[in-house]
This record gives sequence, C-alpha cells and structure tokens, in this order.
Amino acid sequence: MNKPTAEVIQVPNMLKLKVGGRGGIDMAAIAKAEAALKSLSGNFAQWLNDEITKLEAARQGVRADGLNAQTVETLYLRAHDLKGLGATYEFPLITRLAASLCKLIDDPATRLQAPMFLVDGHIDAIKACVRDDIKTDEHPVGRALALELEGRVAEYLAG
Repeated sequence: MNKPTAEVIQVPNMLKLKVGGRGGIDMAAIAKAEAALKSLSGNFAQWLNDEITKLEAARQGVRADGLNAQTVETLYLRAHDLKGLGATYEFPLITRLAASLCKLIDDPATRLQAPMFLVDGHIDAIKACVRDDIKTDEHPVGRALALELEGRVAEYLAG
C-alpha cells in the first residue's frame, strides 16, 4: 500500500522582514513613538471632549431629522471614531462602549430600526465616563454600564 506523499513549502516571513529585517523590531523607534504620544497626552482630554461633542451633535441630528441613512451614518462614523480613539485617549472603556454602539448600528440593512433608547444609553454612558473619569471596566460602574449595554445590544440583534 502506497502512502500519499506531501511536500512542505516554507514561506518566507515577510512581516518579519518588513518590521525590522532579521534583527527584529527597532525598540528605539518604538520608544521614540511612545515618548511622542506621551508628550501629546496633555491634549487628550480636550480632543476626547471634541469627539464627544461631535457624537452629541450627531445624536441631535437624529433627533431633529429622524433616523435616516444620512443621520445614522454620521452617528456611526462618530461612534467608530471614538471606538478607535478611546483607548488612545486613555479611556479604554469608551472604546468598549463605542464598539457596542457601532455593533448596534453597523448593519446598513437594519440600522434604521435601531432603538433610540439604546443609542441614547450608549452616548449617555460615554459622556458619564468622561464626566466621572471612569476609564476602564475595572471600575464597578463602568463594568455595569458596559455589560448592560452590550447585553441589550445582543438581545436586540438576536431578535
């Protein structure tokens, strides 16, 4: 009985080559980037407030014009921005809450039926985190907010 033969093909690790050749990652460059980010951290509070102001304006657009393709897209983009920036601005809980809001209104086919009370709950929770300096879900209130909103979104999306 003949056993099938196999050929093993070694693929070059292109990522390793791109991030620092065979010598690895340039730790000095990473340290320099981290230092640059740290020097900007004094601006984080203002930048975060600017993003939340944009999110609130998007919510007011929904209230004024209803949930339509344009208003919900603006709301989604503002939530998506916060999803990416929350942790950078030292508020990983905002990233988590914004991700939950994005999940709620992610699907263009169903986003126009999203319950406004859940949209409002997410935005109010994000604003409360900044107001009360709740940065992570290690804070009991932060954890409760995240779990409740994520649970409600999961229930809604499940039908």
